[in-house]
Amino acid sequence: MTSKPATEGKPATSERRRGSGVKMVYDVLRDEIIDLSLAPGSPIDEIQLATRFAMSRTPIREALVRLAGEGLVTTLPNRSTVVSNIDFLTLPAFFDAITLMYRVTTRQAALHRTRADLAAICAHHDAFARAVAAQNALDMIAHNRDFHSAIAEAGRNPYYLGLFNRLLDEGRRILRLYYSSFDDQLPQEYVSEHENMIAAIEAQNTEAADRLASAHADQIVHQIQKLIAEDRRDTPRL
Repeated sequence: MTSKPATEGKPATSERRRGSGVKMVYDVLRDEIIDLSLAPGSPIDEIQLATRFAMSRTPIREALVRLAGEGLVTTLPNRSTVVSNIDFLTLPAFFDAITLMYRVTTRQAALHRTRADLAAICAHHDAFARAVAAQNALDMIAHNRDFHSAIAEAGRNPYYLGLFNRLLDEGRRILRLYYSSFDDQLPQEYVSEHENMIAAIEAQNTEAADRLASAHADQIVHQIQKLIAEDRRDTPRL
């Protein structure tokens, strides 16, 4: 019987450990950035993170690459890394784009949805509703994203899906501001908006799906615009 080399299996184990380390760092930093605990413009120090997570800088760097790919951190010309700023000047264009995608993906879903699509959409909505009841903003953001992504998936257009997912990901910190404006106690009427959209999709009523998605996007946009306007009024002029 041939004995196995003592080192057999170790590289794979090492890779798994590093992969789990990357995911842990990514998950923690992503949540802190989305929750605005790490404010836009805050420096990201690899050495401090390596100490904090008790690991080498390699998985730290890999996690930062993932975050950069999602637009949550930015590497500056001097190779330092900071939390990406929220560009409020481009928000009108962002709002126009995401409102359009709310409408077109919900309309497409009403045209092409299957029973399996409806089951997935409802499951994500149920998870969102539980997060709202628990006043867990990070879970609300995650499940809201999955809910709308599932609607886009049901629309059977991969280009719409890819663009919408990108917009949903870029808008996570904006959505955090939205929930903050309610002190994370989202009114039930806004949860019901999801339910009404599901009903229109199930009925394959494209006009209602379009109208409801547009109204859903509009109330989010108006609430955020109101919050930004109030913040500007409260900021003392120098």
